[in-house]
This record gives sequence, structure tokens and C-alpha cells, in this order.
Amino acid sequence: MYIRFVNYLDKINQYRKSKISNRNFLVILAIIVGILAGLAAAVLKSLTHHIEEFLQSDWHWKYKYYLYFIFPMIGIFFTVLYIKYFIRKSKFETGLTPLLYSISKKSSKVEAHNIYSQIITAAVTVGFGGSTGLEAPIVTSGSAIGSNIGRILGLSYREITMLVACGAAAGIAGAFNSPVAGIVFAIEILLPEFTIPAFIPLLLSAATAAVVARLFYTQQLFFLVTEGWKVDALFYYVILACFIGLFSIYFTKANYAVKGLFYKIKHPYTKVIVGGLMLGALVFLFPTLYGEGYITIKGLLKGDYQTVINNSIFADYSSISAVVVLFTIVTIFMKSIATLVTLGAGGNGGTFAPSLIMGGLIGFIFAYVVNLSGIAQLNVSNFIVAGMAAALGSIMHAPLTGIFLIAEITGGYVLMVPLMITTAISYAINRSSQKHSIYTKALADKGELLSHEDKDTTVLNQMKLKYLIEKSYPQLQMNDLISVKMNEIMQSHKNVIAVTDEVGDFKGIIYIEELFNEMVNHPEKENLKASHLVQTAPNTITENDGLKTVLEKMEQENVWILPVLTIKNQYLGFVSKTAIFNKYRALLMRQNDYMG
Repeated sequence: MYIRFVNYLDKINQYRKSKISNRNFLVILAIIVGILAGLAAAVLKSLTHHIEEFLQSDWHWKYKYYLYFIFPMIGIFFTVLYIKYFIRKSKFETGLTPLLYSISKKSSKVEAHNIYSQIITAAVTVGFGGSTGLEAPIVTSGSAIGSNIGRILGLSYREITMLVACGAAAGIAGAFNSPVAGIVFAIEILLPEFTIPAFIPLLLSAATAAVVARLFYTQQLFFLVTEGWKVDALFYYVILACFIGLFSIYFTKANYAVKGLFYKIKHPYTKVIVGGLMLGALVFLFPTLYGEGYITIKGLLKGDYQTVINNSIFADYSSISAVVVLFTIVTIFMKSIATLVTLGAGGNGGTFAPSLIMGGLIGFIFAYVVNLSGIAQLNVSNFIVAGMAAALGSIMHAPLTGIFLIAEITGGYVLMVPLMITTAISYAINRSSQKHSIYTKALADKGELLSHEDKDTTVLNQMKLKYLIEKSYPQLQMNDLISVKMNEIMQSHKNVIAVTDEVGDFKGIIYIEELFNEMVNHPEKENLKASHLVQTAPNTITENDGLKTVLEKMEQENVWILPVLTIKNQYLGFVSKTAIFNKYRALLMRQNDYMG
């Protein structure tokens, strides 16, 4: 059955190659990916909001509000349970870092289960009050759709990567009804290189997803009423940008700290209990932390400045401005902790939505305090919107995504200049301290990140050492007689020999030139053993080394070839600069032909 299916696909591919160019075929696939990703976005949002509505409105019980303390833990528990029993054959990972790793080191292979598992786990986590966002899961789900369509049709790495980016762009477009932001996100975050032909598939995929999602889910995320911005307020936008830039640095460092704490907890259910109780306590004290938190920003944009403190145990003090200010400031920092605890405990989600919430709250409290002081009268809604864009752009290292996303979802195109100023400054402040974003730092530390700036490293990261190992080199054991193996050595036409022991452990190498000299000059050449000629290799390569590391070792030792070993010192073969450079040139040629 499987063979018949593969043959059928092969016939389809042969037919379409003769009738349709790669460029046009990718356009068709981009539209298909857009339709499916748009449906996925609509399903995720609807499912999450139905869970939230059931828990908050439809379920009537006298003491149900006391359960809000444990709702987040229940959601995380269900998520962990689903992952354990329904995803057994592959690894389940959250956030955008695994997606970037798939593009960088796994030939853009995103496991098929992510198409639905990301939706299920994210809906359960956030619906039950987990303080994360839905955007990272829908991006991964959309990317998985693109990746698996490309793999089923036998497309090349570059073509699959394009469909992965189309799926991500479609996910953002469907989730926010913001096709431009989806395109910009895919270019800024996912695509290692951007070419003009790539713009068309992204455009069509994002636009299609926005239309499809809108057919099933029509709620507008934010409504902004503004008269525009004033020149004399630009100074305050700059100050706001500085605050958000510094906060983004704090959030980045807090991300690593909280991850480190939960990493030390080995048992998954212990993580659920510890994280769930912490999150429940935070949500109990600060109701704004429940779920995505967009409802709070909606209230603030409408002018309800007490919405942050309403429904909390401090609601009776909502008329006191100082209490509102203090409560909001604490909520901002607690939102960051709640988000990271949710993810660390095993919940699914991303930092996309939390970034918007934290930035919006910072923008609100800044303008609110300035207005209370009487120094100036600022448009609070404008600063909320600017804060959202600045926080997203600086935390994700995606300033253009922040600008266009906020302009689209709020209709605040008239605020484009303040959005640009605040986002650019906050991003510059974060980048001065953090070279990489929270998504890319772990990959960069391991040398596994595709780089826009270093194209050589980008191409080398696409190459895999295991495909470049040459196993045709002669191999001797320590006690082998050279005279017995001479015929085999001569026929190999190689200039180096690998020497191992009886179980395959690598012991060293023998250079052919030295072997010939010894055979001529040695008085008992018939009894000459490999152990007499073996010498330590200049360096060795392990099977997990990246190609950049391999070339660095070769340059360091000034050699053209090095032996490759397993982590247990078992000999595998040799890798040469010639093989690496040939593969490098082939990849460059394939990129030049891309979408031709």
C-alpha cells in the first residue's frame, strides 16, 4: 500500500514537473498551506475561547471561583498527560526555538503530529488559565502543515523551507487577521535568506489564511480610537522606549533563570504541581494573568483604567490612583513570571501574547502616571499601542513584526511614526545587551543557528557530516602485517590508513609515504606490523561535530583530511576538505537555481 502510494506521488511529481514550473507550483502549494493554516488558527482560537467561556460563564456552581486557583494546574496536567500518552514516537517541544532548529539542522522537517498536537495542548493550557499565548503554537502548526506537504511531494530543502515559512506567515495572519505582519514575521524570524520570488508565496499564503480564518472567527482583537499623535509627545515615546528596552532585557534573563529552575526538577508531574500551584496563586492575586490577557488591554483601550485591578481581591481600592499604579507595576512583573512558569511546568504556548500584554501595560502605566503628575497630558491609548509594538519587537528581536502587527490589529496606521520610534529604540537597547533573542540564543550557543549575516555559516549548517564521511580508506588493525595487506592498500589509491584495535577503537593513522619508506628500508619488512608505523592523528572529528567546527580543526592543524569517530571512539571513516567544498558548491548552485 505504502509503495503504491509513493509510486503514485512520484507519477504526480513527474507530470507536474513537465507541466508546471517550480515557481508556479510553489504558489499553488502556498495557497493550500494558507487555507489549512487559516483553518488551524480558527480552530485553535475557537477551541480556547470555548474552554474559557465554559469555565468562566457557562459553568454555574456556588464555589467555582475557588477552583480558579487550580484551573491552571489542571490545564498543564492535561497537556503533560496528552504528550505522554499520545506522542510517543517523537519529541514534543514548545516555542519557536525547535522550529528554528528544524530549519537549521533537520532539513526543515517538522513532525506531522505538530499540526494537531500544538492546537490541542495550547487550547487546554491557555483555556484553563495558563498565562501564555496561542501564537507560537499556531505558527508551529502552520509550519508543520507546510513541511509535511513539501516532504510528501518530495520537494527540496529550500522549497520545503519556503512552505514552512508560508505556514508560519499564514498562522500569524489567521490568528491576528494581519497578513502583512505574518509575512514580515516569516522573513524576520524564519527565512535564512530572503529573495524577491519568495515574496509571492508568502503573500498568497498569508492573505488566504486571513480570509479563511475570518470566515470562521470574525471577532476583532483590539479597537483603537485615536486622533493621531502630537509632535510634542515624541519625547515621551522615547522615554517609554527606554523603559521597555530595559524591561525586555530583564525578561530575557528571567526566561533563562526560570527555565534553569524547572530544568532541575526531573519528574514531570512534580513540575506540574510546583508550577501549577505557583501559577494558581499568581492568577488568584492578579486575575489579569489568566490566559492570554487580551481582555485587560481591550478594557484599557476603552478608557477603563481600573480594569487591571477589577475582579481582584484589591478591587475595593480601585478608586485610589496610587493603588492602581502600584498594582499594575506588580502585575507587569508577575505576568513575566507567570508566563515562564506556565512553560517551565509543561504547558504549551509562547511569549508572543505575553509580550504584547506586558508592553501594553507598561505603555498604560507610563502615560497614566505622566497624566496624574500634571507634567503633560498624553493619549493613554496611543502609548498602550506603542508599548505593545516596542515590547514585541525588542523581546523577539523582530522590530518590523512588532510595528506592522500592532498597526494591523489596532488599525493604528496613523501612529506609524511613534510605533517606529519606540520599537527601534527599545530593540536597539535590548540588542546592545542581548545579541540573540530568547528564541535563538540557545541555538547560537550551540552553533546551530542560521545567520542572515554569515552566509558561509548558514550554508555549512545546512550540510550534515554523516553524508560526507568517506569509508573507502584502508583500515588496519594493530597486529596486521603490512605485507599481507599491501595489495589492498595499493588498490585503495589513498594516502592515509586508519588503524584500530580488534573491537574497532581508533588508535591512529599511517601515512602511505612513510609506509613505503619503511617497507624499503626495514630489514624485516615481511614481519612489519601496523603497530610499528601507527602515529597519533593531528586531530579527530566526532560524528556530532558541525561542518564549521570540522573546517576550524582542519585549519588549526593545517591538514586536508581528518578521521571521524563516534562518541565512543569507534572509527567511522575520513572527511576531507574536498568533499566539504564540493557539497558547499552544490548547495550554492541549488540556491541560485531556487524557484527558477
